[in-house]
Amino acid sequence: MRASRFFISTLKEAPSDAEIVSHKLMMRAGMIKRLGSGIYTYMPLGLRVIRKVEAIIREEMNKAGGVELLMPLVQPAELWQETGRWDKMGPELLRLKDRHGRDFALQPTSEEVVTDVVRSEIKSYRQLPVNFYHVQTKFRDERRPRFGLMRGREFTMKDAYSFDRDVEGMQVSYQTMFDAYVKIFTRFGLKFRAVAADNGAIGGTGSHEFHVIASTGEDALVYCPTSSYAANMEAAEALPLIAARGAATQELTKVSTPNTVKCEDVAKLLGIELSQTVKSIALTVENKDEHGVVTSKENWLLLLRGDHELNEVKVSKVAGLKDFRFASEGEILEAYGSKPGYLGPIATRQPVRIVADRTVANMADFVCGANEEGYHLTGANWGRDVAEPAVADLRNVVEGDASPDGKGVLAIERGIEVGHVFQLGTAYSAAMNCVYLDEKGQPVPMQMGCYGIGVTRILGAAIEQNFDDKGIVWPQAIAPFEIVLCPMGYDRSELVKAETDRLYAELQAAGVDVIVDDRGLRPGAMFADWELVGVPHRVVIGERGLKEGNLEYQGRRDAEASAVPAADMVSFVKGKLGK
Repeated sequence: MRASRFFISTLKEAPSDAEIVSHKLMMRAGMIKRLGSGIYTYMPLGLRVIRKVEAIIREEMNKAGGVELLMPLVQPAELWQETGRWDKMGPELLRLKDRHGRDFALQPTSEEVVTDVVRSEIKSYRQLPVNFYHVQTKFRDERRPRFGLMRGREFTMKDAYSFDRDVEGMQVSYQTMFDAYVKIFTRFGLKFRAVAADNGAIGGTGSHEFHVIASTGEDALVYCPTSSYAANMEAAEALPLIAARGAATQELTKVSTPNTVKCEDVAKLLGIELSQTVKSIALTVENKDEHGVVTSKENWLLLLRGDHELNEVKVSKVAGLKDFRFASEGEILEAYGSKPGYLGPIATRQPVRIVADRTVANMADFVCGANEEGYHLTGANWGRDVAEPAVADLRNVVEGDASPDGKGVLAIERGIEVGHVFQLGTAYSAAMNCVYLDEKGQPVPMQMGCYGIGVTRILGAAIEQNFDDKGIVWPQAIAPFEIVLCPMGYDRSELVKAETDRLYAELQAAGVDVIVDDRGLRPGAMFADWELVGVPHRVVIGERGLKEGNLEYQGRRDAEASAVPAADMVSFVKGKLGK
């Protein structure tokens, strides 16, 4: 490729609406161009990266037994209504009507469509297992698109779906895809971590997320450095920090605590450790009839140690709290007789279902709200002052917590989710009557797995992990070009032109993805462009070096260039590229 015949459009400054490093650098490098909120045109440089990402994914998916097809972007509402997701998805699912008034959706994912394909094509146990995948445009109508390709509305995703006879077969398919994902992200040249995760709205029984490690990542990843334990913050188990409850040593006492609605303020006022306080979080659960009309409400109170944070995903898994919401101030006044900030489990005005975090359940002589504005209770104890609570894991883990596997303590790092594998089970096959006939001729719902990689999100994640003050530093496997040739005076020196053309031809013949910058730019501007774009290898061809028989090589991460004999440069580059 010659730069004069390609399209390169770099900027000195990023647009004002670019917020994070990857967004700024991709805009400056001319890889994407904003068309609308969360919608981008992939320019030639960016598209080359996308195609390399897709090629690696396809190679490993095919090796793992995946069969590629292509499912539509526009999907009929009837399929989504079969599984109930037409209503459950909410406004993220972009709905539209055709000229006949029929409802359709722009696909955010394709569980329903692939299940429809399989239920019409697969009839016998002899046809299983099967794993279909495609690389296709997705659309999710994000409330607030931001961060460029990291949280856009239109994006490209590889999604795969396995179908098996039984749970054991599904677990084998799941492990096969997990292993394929490890190979894919390893080939990308990225530092990543696979962590146990919650299935969320997609349903199913178990899942893992794949995260690219980056200090700017939105997600907190919990892991044990001395074992294999790893989970995202939503799924990480928090063990009790108190092994057993001590005996009560204090009397229950109501104390004045004016203007102290936070546990931190209470602890400071009373001169105690924050870990002696208990925070109360009021929830409401509405019971509805078959028409969706609220017939009754339940009051719930969650208790956490004052220095801990609530994990809402864990809360939703507590029996009875699947559809919880935070109580309104009016509901709190009615149930507890006090404004928020002074709530506690003792002497509530109305019946309240109390759930204590594991650590709180083992606390003695703790401080909590008195359900009276301006007052708290000290010396509170379970059993004596209030009935024993229901106990559940409700909190986020913190650095230094014991690892659930008993093999060390937990550490936390930031990551960007770029892949997710799910064990779906029969969540979709049962709803859509996707069955096969077993050996006895009996219909059995197929066991499904679902596996996604955010193709275009990989670009943003890779940059967040690999950049410096000059620009992008692409891993070699997904860089837009492997090497750039930078001739000094290509249009003025026959010696430089001849050597550049010779080297270019030999590198192409060796299978190297090479571009020649023949635009006639000054050296400073030329180098700045390619450092911004992030091509991992650069060779400079100049008259002075050629007269000495040398060319100049510099890796994108190298502090200085090194001289290489011109006759050896092709083999030198091939060695650097591992070819």
